[in-house]
Amino acid sequence: MNYLELFRATLPETALEIAALLVLVVDLGFLRKAALTVRAGTAALLGVAGCAAALWMVPMEPLGGLSYPGTGELLLAGGCTATAAQIGILALTALTLLLLIEAEFTRHVGEYVAVVLMAAAGGLLISAAQDLLVIFIGLELLSLGLYILTAFAKRSGASAEAAMKYYLFGGMSAAFLLFGFSYLYGITGTTSLHQIMLALYGGNAYHAAPLMYVALVMIAAGLGFKVATAPFHLWVADTYEGAPAPAAAFIASVSKVASFALLISIGTAAVHLFDGMPGKVEAVAGIHLNPQPVYLGFRNAWSELLVVLAAVSMVVGNLAALAQVNVRRLLAYSAVAHAGYILLGLAFFSYSSLSAAAILYYVLTYGLTTIGAFGVVGVVERATGSSRLDAFLGLHKRSPLLAAVLLVLFLSLAGIPPLVGFWAKFNLFAAVLSVQHSGVALVLVALAVAMSAVSLYYYLQVLKRAYVLPAVDETAIPVHPTTLAVLLLIAVAVVLLGCFPALLQGWIAGFYPGM
Repeated sequence: MNYLELFRATLPETALEIAALLVLVVDLGFLRKAALTVRAGTAALLGVAGCAAALWMVPMEPLGGLSYPGTGELLLAGGCTATAAQIGILALTALTLLLLIEAEFTRHVGEYVAVVLMAAAGGLLISAAQDLLVIFIGLELLSLGLYILTAFAKRSGASAEAAMKYYLFGGMSAAFLLFGFSYLYGITGTTSLHQIMLALYGGNAYHAAPLMYVALVMIAAGLGFKVATAPFHLWVADTYEGAPAPAAAFIASVSKVASFALLISIGTAAVHLFDGMPGKVEAVAGIHLNPQPVYLGFRNAWSELLVVLAAVSMVVGNLAALAQVNVRRLLAYSAVAHAGYILLGLAFFSYSSLSAAAILYYVLTYGLTTIGAFGVVGVVERATGSSRLDAFLGLHKRSPLLAAVLLVLFLSLAGIPPLVGFWAKFNLFAAVLSVQHSGVALVLVALAVAMSAVSLYYYLQVLKRAYVLPAVDETAIPVHPTTLAVLLLIAVAVVLLGCFPALLQGWIAGFYPGM
């Protein structure tokens, strides 16, 4: 391995790690006795600077990615989905760090920012991973950071309980994922995603077809936990409720972008290598055959698994959210439903600018909106001591700007035009119908539209308390200027990207030249 090439391929991750160490040195070495607001602001700004440096280094990565010498097997991809997802992860990480400035859940702000940056580095690694071992290392780097962030409010029993549940479920999901990966390696003799597909395509794994389906189920279970799909969502509500608000925002946005970028990579390996480039397959694999039954079975089984997970997630997530009286838990079950919508796009995935761009558009805009939603919840929670629905009574009188941000973000999550959430769903559902004209796809899209209508009810329950029901306490809610500026920026971005959807669509499509 050429370590200079490895260093060049991981420049953004390296920048985040250096920034994490710098934050620790400054906070522990120079600011330990300073006021908490000073330390939090300094740590957050240093973290944002690290994200900016990593963002500047993303275009410096080799376009072809990083491969094993002499084999051509990719370890890390370059360009397309990986680059777009990495830019999104860095931008979302910076926004979550800015929400830390007025947080009071911990005095260890330097350590908190360092963990966030190191977890984000894991997210960057996942987004570009093209090898089973690299995927697992990236997932564990991200996951370990998330477990720690969930438990960061040491004085909160709910935070400790949430972290313990998250850790236990996460360890179990990692075992399932690694078990599935080991089966794939045993069947195909390689850990490269592309080489695995080539082995299946050439029929070399025909003798092990039953074990392949076991591997698929295990991998679906492991990744289903990471993206919070039903029935692997049991950790979500407790984690979103117990974690500090900035940590919950990070979990709900950055980890989702990284995990879905990985799922796009898996779909790309299964679709694009064969359907889009048959000549390349013959040149690389030395075969002149039609796809073998084991490969077609792999693709069909993967698609069917995603269809089932998507349908169950949409129904369970939206119906469970109807019964919630805590806004954090409502957002948790909403996240399960949104994961179902995205899985629907992945179930009928076709590697084209329309399909891949629609999924990325949805994930990035959902992440942006969710950060804003948790930011508002965090402010209300600090002022009232609760995140229950009644804590939002009369919010438009207590903080008109905060109520306006909440209105924009929740209507966007519900998919109301002309906000960006509407275009995210429209593009995704249109991509599904353009790829697959079957009755199954039409029924699933109809189900998704119906569940989106259901979601409007529970989002309006929050807005009803903010704007319609009388306030119990009309005392003004104090908001730190930086926090308010970040939330207003997010709300304005949601409106502008909804009114001018081509801005983000064109940017994402630019990563897929010639398609």
